[in-house]
Amino acid sequence: MMSEQNILFVVLLIWGIPSTYFRSRFRKIVYATDDWKINIKPLFKKELIALFSNSLPPDQVYIKTRNHYRFYLAIYLILFIIYYVSF
Repeated sequence: MMSEQNILFVVLLIWGIPSTYFRSRFRKIVYATDDWKINIKPLFKKELIALFSNSLPPDQVYIKTRNHYRFYLAIYLILFIIYYVSF
C-alpha cells in the first residue's frame, strides 16, 4: 500500500509532465519564435516579466496562454507545498 507521501509524489510527477508543453508554448509567444531551441535556452527575464505583467496587451493568444500557464503553475505550486508540508 502506498503512503500518502508517495501518492503526493506521484501526483506531483504526473502533474509536471505537461510543463514542457505549456512552457514551450508560452515562451514561443513571448520571444516571438517557432524555433525549438527556445525550450532549452535559459532566457528568464523576459519570460518572468511576461508571466507576471501584461507585456503584450493587445495579443489575446498571449493573454489566454499566459493565464493557462499561470493556472498550471499555481496548481503545481500548491501540490509542491502540500508535498513539502507532509514530508
